[in-house]
Amino acid sequence: MKLRAVFSFLLWFGISPAVGTISPCLPWTFRTPEPISMSGMANLPRPRNVRPQTLNTDYILKWDWDQTASSESSTTFTAQSLAKYKVKNAKRKNDWKTVCECTSEHHCDFTGAELYYLGMWLLRVRAQNESHVSSWVQIEFCPDRDAAIGPPSAVEVKPVKGMLEVAISDPLTSENTSMKDWVKDLQYIVQYWKDPLEMQKKKQLVITTNLVTLPDLETWTVYCVRVQSRYDFYNKSSTFSPIHCEQTEGQMPYWQIFLYFLLSLAVSFLLVLGLSFCFFKSFKAIKNTFYPSIQLPTHIQEYLCDSPGSDMPHLLTTESEVEICCDRLDILAADTVATDVVMEIHNPPQDSEQDGRNHIRHSSGDSGVYSTEEGTGASQALKEGEKVKLEKMGR
Repeated sequence: MKLRAVFSFLLWFGISPAVGTISPCLPWTFRTPEPISMSGMANLPRPRNVRPQTLNTDYILKWDWDQTASSESSTTFTAQSLAKYKVKNAKRKNDWKTVCECTSEHHCDFTGAELYYLGMWLLRVRAQNESHVSSWVQIEFCPDRDAAIGPPSAVEVKPVKGMLEVAISDPLTSENTSMKDWVKDLQYIVQYWKDPLEMQKKKQLVITTNLVTLPDLETWTVYCVRVQSRYDFYNKSSTFSPIHCEQTEGQMPYWQIFLYFLLSLAVSFLLVLGLSFCFFKSFKAIKNTFYPSIQLPTHIQEYLCDSPGSDMPHLLTTESEVEICCDRLDILAADTVATDVVMEIHNPPQDSEQDGRNHIRHSSGDSGVYSTEEGTGASQALKEGEKVKLEKMGR
């Protein structure tokens, strides 16, 4: 009875008799203790199939759990880690580091738990619910031995002088550093084959460097390449990288060089011809615009300009002077009867005739003299013409 009371007291405060520590996953509510048997702790089964799932320095601990094993649906899990060398030290054998606590997931990520890659570690997990705690399931884990190695982070293939050059980037850790910092003897297996359909005839190279030139390749041929990481000490190999295909180069045939020369010559000629035609058309348009080939007569240019030596045009006013220009011209031949030719008289419009007359009347004295002399000259010419006619008729 006393022993049963002690266990009931421990369960009341959420203390696990199997471990001797207070479980933070259990509720801290005061309730009436229920009598249980000493075998009650074994009623909650342990997680099964505990295993690490790793890649380089990414570590995830996984386990299986039978939902029918517990009548309660609030089952959670706790996962811890401990360096193996601490087990032999009585003072440090209980320095377990809790990585996942009271998680309902069936896995725990140990990537950020600072597990040294070349060290030996103990990983354990248990299940618990409101009234029960299972025993621990513990495994030994060595990342250098157990962690899977990843493929190269990048592979680049490019043609160089008729061959193919393959550049390989190291696998990366969780902190984006090279895995060669931890695996010094990391090797690469380079497989290559001609044409994508001839993979069964592939060739293979084993290298330790990050740059390699593939030998014995045909010119102007497509080759496909893939790379795998390998660690022989623990016989670990990664998956292959994605396949990269590239065509090799070679010396160009002479007929092809001559053909390219002719094509380039024709293109250059057409280009120069087109540019010359555009330049000629542009030059001709600019020249005709600013320097036209048809020039006005000199006397018209002088009339239109303010002064003989000026290029500025003369602006016509609305009240320009209008004069009547009339004259009589007689053309006499020595052997024939003289023919009278009267010059054409240009009269202004009728509406402006009166203005023209007024202008003649009110003009200066020189204008009056000019008109009088003009009329006298015309009368004398008429009289002389009649005299000539009479003389010829008398003869």
